[in-house]
Amino acid sequence: MPSLPEISLRPQILYSCYHSRSSEGEQFVPEHILSFQLAGTLTTFDGNRQQVFREGDLRLSKRNHLVKFSKQPPEHGEFKSLSVTLDQDTLRRFSLEHGYHAAGPPAPDEAVVALPLTPLYQSYLDSLRPYEQLAEASSAGFLALKLREAILLLLNSNPELQNVLFDFSEPGKVDLEAFMSRNFHFNVRLARFAYLTGRSLATFKRDFEKIFQLSPSRWLVRRRLQEAYFLIKEKGRAPSEAYLEVGFEDLSHFSFAFKKMYGVAPSRL
Repeated sequence: MPSLPEISLRPQILYSCYHSRSSEGEQFVPEHILSFQLAGTLTTFDGNRQQVFREGDLRLSKRNHLVKFSKQPPEHGEFKSLSVTLDQDTLRRFSLEHGYHAAGPPAPDEAVVALPLTPLYQSYLDSLRPYEQLAEASSAGFLALKLREAILLLLNSNPELQNVLFDFSEPGKVDLEAFMSRNFHFNVRLARFAYLTGRSLATFKRDFEKIFQLSPSRWLVRRRLQEAYFLIKEKGRAPSEAYLEVGFEDLSHFSFAFKKMYGVAPSRL
């Protein structure tokens, strides 16, 4: 059975429940998301670091990051999580009303921050349960208050997150070679790579070809195939696993490209 979210309160506050044995994927995180792990295990990888979140764990996923994830339900159970999205409009209004601003050096460039589940966080989680069955039209005002409560709670429990929550700047220009070498296996459009490296699409393509002597599309295919070869040959991964890990969407396209580059089908490597 495919994994489908069952209960959606509104875009900012979401209860998710998945029935499948496991679910894997990747996503671009456009807004900060505070998440409570209610059941099952979530494994995340941001290109640098792998983290595992189990039942009772709390995390903040930071905006403008790429993340691969694997969701594993508990034995004979369901994967469940609660996510509170702290969008830029809400944070900007909060900043203007309460005078909070990002101050000091930029926060460490990690996509997901593990937070201790303190009694205050637990009380907040418990306070959300009565809203689970409310219709959006009747609960919008209450839920808006819960978003503001989440911001206050984060600032009270983890003051260092002020520099994260109230940094409204867009991604700055970064080392393109280092960024692409770290994130080539994320299956996103070139325009997204350009944005995350602080460039227009035209500038991204121009800078890319100066550094790699190849177009972004050709380099990505070659680099992903090289990584797939390593995973299959040296790590014993099945082609049906490797093609997703390195950023291909389709197994048949991956197999065709692999055989064209290496002269042998990945299944016969």
